[in-house]
Amino acid sequence: MTAGDLAALILSVAALMLAIVLLLTLRILLVTTAALRETTEELRRTALPMVSDVRDTVNHTNAELERVGSLIGTAQSISTTVDRASRLAYLAVSNPVVKVAAVSSGTARAARSLRRRPKG
Repeated sequence: MTAGDLAALILSVAALMLAIVLLLTLRILLVTTAALRETTEELRRTALPMVSDVRDTVNHTNAELERVGSLIGTAQSISTTVDRASRLAYLAVSNPVVKVAAVSSGTARAARSLRRRPKG
């Protein structure tokens, strides 16, 4: 065996080992790609219904928020109306009540005065 034959043999063995390493690496990549594809498909199967459920929930929540906003607007309107009505009632009732109280107080004083005077 000559030096050229030995070099060719070593080079052939190195090339064969490199080919085996590349094939093993390719096999690992294929297994990993298959697992990744399976995981992606599982994620798609589970995530798409959840996204649809979330979309439905968001739509329902938006409708409820609009309803609550309308209720709050109505409550504010009622509160304003009640406030105005109570002010109007206060203004309408307070002056006559004060006058009745004044007349009652005056009448009570007059009655006390009349009772205190000696009969004569």
